[in-house]
Amino acid sequence: MIYVKIYRVQGEVLLAACDEELLGKTFREGELKLEVKERFYRGELVDEDALEDLLNEATIANLTGERCVRKAMELGYVDEGRVLWIQGVPHAQMAKLLF
Repeated sequence: MIYVKIYRVQGEVLLAACDEELLGKTFREGELKLEVKERFYRGELVDEDALEDLLNEATIANLTGERCVRKAMELGYVDEGRVLWIQGVPHAQMAKLLF
């Protein structure tokens, strides 16, 4: 399962999504630090397939964890070469350019 939370700010739709088991954890590698904060990510708990509609609507996404990053890659929203790995955990961000 994946935690998802939607933020709507100034016409943008930000999707914060993380794999359930990562919530509340912190990962470090070298100078990099990834905090999977509950106040940012904890929203609705959904299955992986629900991400498709949420990513379609989102203009910005912050994705942490193997399941949600893999789904975003499968749907073409994230390029594998742009995924940041911190202590074995994938993290990706997406922004849609709207014209």
